[in-house]
Order: sequence, then structure tokens, then C-alpha cells
Amino acid sequence: MKNRLKVLRAERDWSQGDLAERLEVSRQSVNAIETGRYDPSLPLAFKIAALFGCRIEEIFEVGAEG
Repeated sequence: MKNRLKVLRAERDWSQGDLAERLEVSRQSVNAIETGRYDPSLPLAFKIAALFGCRIEEIFEVGAEG
């Protein structure tokens, strides 16, 4: 699944570790989501959207593979 997580994180000058701490997940989880190797659970996706003040659809885009 494509996402804008890396861009949103960079706009705030947060490291993957900073974001992971705010989301209460591991830095490896953030990396895996950013690179499209892992799709977050729905509760985590809502938490990410709330943190950035966006709708889920503004962050995550289901591509041809989804």
C-alpha cells in the first residue's frame, strides 16, 4: 500500500524513532509501513491519521496491488 508517511514525518522533522514513540510502536514498524512492506492495522492507521490531523485516505492509497 502506498503512503505519504515519510513525507508527513519529514515535514515535521521527526525521525522514524520520534514517530514510533508517538505511535507506541517500534522504529522497525514505522520503517516497514513507510516502505510498503507492512500495512498497519485499522486502529494504527486511525492513530496515524489523528497524529497528523488527516483522514486515513489522505495518508494511505490503495494501489493496483491492493
